[in-house]
Amino acid sequence: MLQQYNDLQLVDMPEPQPGPDEVLIRVRACGICGSDVHGLDGSTGRRIPPLVMGHEAAGEIVGTGERVTFDSTIYCGQCAFCLRGQVNLCDNRQVLGVSPGPYRRHGAFAEYVTVPRRIICPLPDNLTYEQAALIEAVSVAVHAVSLSGPLDGTCCVIGAGMIGLLTIQALRAKGAARVLSIEPDPSRLELAQGFGAEPVASVVDADLTIDCVGNQASVRTAIDGVRKGGTVTLVGNIAPSVEIPLQAVVSRQLRLQGSCASSGEYPECIRLMAEGKIQVAPLISAVAPLEEGASWFARLHRGERGLMKVVLRP
Repeated sequence: MLQQYNDLQLVDMPEPQPGPDEVLIRVRACGICGSDVHGLDGSTGRRIPPLVMGHEAAGEIVGTGERVTFDSTIYCGQCAFCLRGQVNLCDNRQVLGVSPGPYRRHGAFAEYVTVPRRIICPLPDNLTYEQAALIEAVSVAVHAVSLSGPLDGTCCVIGAGMIGLLTIQALRAKGAARVLSIEPDPSRLELAQGFGAEPVASVVDADLTIDCVGNQASVRTAIDGVRKGGTVTLVGNIAPSVEIPLQAVVSRQLRLQGSCASSGEYPECIRLMAEGKIQVAPLISAVAPLEEGASWFARLHRGERGLMKVVLRP
């Protein structure tokens, strides 16, 4: 549990009790998301302690043993956005393992977690729990690609971190004609190349750019690198605000598209992973017991080179 900022502790908590239309999940694997790492020091403002973090998870339904994963977004199913199928924009949206102030929803760095039945998905036998813990991240990438329009030209992904590498794979899986990758880290760029992207130092006249970093420099790179009339999809949001070259966006008639979480893509993601079209095993740097969670968080927070995804097992 995040007892205070920069203070993760293993604590005893009562077993959560499922409410109406909820199920109790025994967690078998939960990935450490970059947003959890930023939440550790309070920089995001969305993980106010005390809080059990963790939203990238898979496990078993207690009582039936069914292998499942579950969305990180808990939506109401009744508001106008939910009724339109835009559950990621739900007016009453909560996120597992997040406490921004208006609500506190304990997450999956725990032995057990309760989630609404409507957000769970069954797992095929050929996906391990550790791989399934990355479905949430895969869904972010697949959602961004789905929003981005035609993929028949040159697509460039800015940043080859976890989401960037999954976005590259999602573009390839969905038939993108050409995928480029801009990433300063040589080891990450090598991974991007292994997933079918061409490494480049810069880009001009791409049909689509997808920014998976989310700071001033990356947004500017994405805007400068797209052709007139092209699309810029913004996924990363490390910086809460950035300046944009408004005149260039208007005069070049660019389409700026934000992409938030995912919206019903879990079944598609599970299929793509089960078929081997999106591979997550190469992105898992370590699998460790939950008891070692604090030390792994510290290593990730320090930005230790070579670490991509760490999965904890309760």
